[in-house]
Formats: sequence, structure tokens, C-alpha cells
Amino acid sequence: MATNPAAATPATATTTPTTKRKPVFIKIDQLKPSTSGHTLTVKVVSSKTVMNKGRSAPSASLNPRPTRIAECVVGDETGVIVFTARNEQIDLMKPDSTVILRNAKIDMFKGSMRLAVDKWGLVEVTEPASFQVKEDNNLSLVEYELVNVGEE
Repeated sequence: MATNPAAATPATATTTPTTKRKPVFIKIDQLKPSTSGHTLTVKVVSSKTVMNKGRSAPSASLNPRPTRIAECVVGDETGVIVFTARNEQIDLMKPDSTVILRNAKIDMFKGSMRLAVDKWGLVEVTEPASFQVKEDNNLSLVEYELVNVGEE
């Protein structure tokens, strides 16, 4: 009879308590291209649905869930940026509401920055913020160009 030596010794799992990091809230004007892990408190200025694919599409059997995408202008006292809201996020992005975007990332779209929250992040409605949105500083209107720096 062969015995498993690992099964004979009792497993003593030592769990170290994991302390959660406090989120570091940043402002809109601190966002940089192709960065991620941002936590922001923003007000929704406007929301416009740009894609609404329902179940009646021919590919409904391949992708049974409807896909909705809206472009929302969100901002704080330092500026505004376009936030790409998807599916359930759209319902939370009502104009004049205040939301916290957790683990947000910057996507580049046609050379400009767009804010997005993917499945690893969270969009949550919070109590109304007291700041006035600075709408004349739109970071999504700034065009960036990818420059490859090579050795010569």
C-alpha cells in the first residue's frame, strides 16, 4: 500500500492579512495617454449613445447579449474628457450625476484620449460633488502622435 507523504502531513496554511491600498484620487488634467489604474470623481456633463446593437442582429446567435456604447463627457474642476460607457455603465451616466470611476484607463482613439472602465474596474454613483466642471479644458480635443524613437 503506497501512501502519499504530502497527505500525511497536515497542511497549515498561513494567511497573511492583506491590507487594501487606499485609492489615490487624481484630477482630469493629470491623465496621460495609454495609462491605467486611475480613480476619479467626476460629474457627467452629457451622454450620447453611439452604438446600440440589439438582439435582432444576424449575429445574435453568436453574441446573444446586446451591445450598447455611449460617449459621455465627464469632468471635474480641472477639465473634461470623453468617457466611453458600455452596456450597464450607460444607465449610471446620467447628466448632472456624480460618479466615481475606479481602475479607469486611457484608451487612444484616432489620436485622442478617451477614458474607459473595463471589466476590472467599477463605475459607481455617489453623492453630488460641490465642484464646478471646467468645460473649456477638453483633454479629448488634444491630438497625440505616436513617435518611434530609434537608435541611428
